[in-house]
Amino acid sequence: MTRQWRDLDNTAALSGLYLRAARKRKISGYTLPDTGLRCYLEVEPKRLEAYRKLCHFSDDGCLPPTFPHVMAFALQLQLLTDPQFPLPLLGLVHLHNSIRVIRPLGGIARLRFSVHVENLQAHEKGATCDMVTQAADGLGLLWSETSRMLCRGLKLDGEAPAGVEPDALPLTELTRWYADSDIGRRYAKVCGDYNPIHLSASSAKLFGFPTAIAHGMWSKAMALAALRGHLPASGYEIAVDFLKPVRLPSEVILDASPTAASGQLLLQGHGDLQHMRGAWRALD
Repeated sequence: MTRQWRDLDNTAALSGLYLRAARKRKISGYTLPDTGLRCYLEVEPKRLEAYRKLCHFSDDGCLPPTFPHVMAFALQLQLLTDPQFPLPLLGLVHLHNSIRVIRPLGGIARLRFSVHVENLQAHEKGATCDMVTQAADGLGLLWSETSRMLCRGLKLDGEAPAGVEPDALPLTELTRWYADSDIGRRYAKVCGDYNPIHLSASSAKLFGFPTAIAHGMWSKAMALAALRGHLPASGYEIAVDFLKPVRLPSEVILDASPTAASGQLLLQGHGDLQHMRGAWRALD
């Protein structure tokens, strides 16, 4: 498929995008658009500082590996609320996230982002598609991300692809942290992700959750901040599956394997409740 790109001077206001998302409640088609969005985006120093503090990243002169996701959030939301995108944003479940840090994220003030969707396929609980986000500087591709999302209401012909589980490595506790009842609101204030399931118990109950749950990308960011001593500055991929949501408030424990070139992680709660499982590896 030939990708058609729409270049933007800036992203739309989040308020209007959320209003557009609230108005779309039904599936409108069974094919993904071949149109992607591209836009130059600036690093906002105050936002970066707030993000580092929120997710416990030290200021080492480089962007946190999850920060380009935050920079691109409005562009992603603009694509997912476009009339051409057939799935309603409300109700999509973030199942998987993979980030590639191709070159060091230092000395960056401006990046060119591109976002598109692909790979619509059957899933045992509905159907999934991948949102692909890339960031480039003057030298080329610097960072990329793939987020897999589940739409429970969409049924496709064919069988869901079988997952491949890697051989488990020995893990030991690396750290633990407490997810406060207001972490969803604090993350939303910095990152712009005001999904109601993260904001309060009352708003989460409207979508079937007994209490608010933590943002999956906050959990991944916290894990990456704790793993900085395990990971190289660049040339690696770290992928996670989001399992059981982190209900707020609660304590979580991060286990990891003690290797730098490749390894595995597991974020769990008490009682062997698994929230997030993943692995990192060096890029070929």
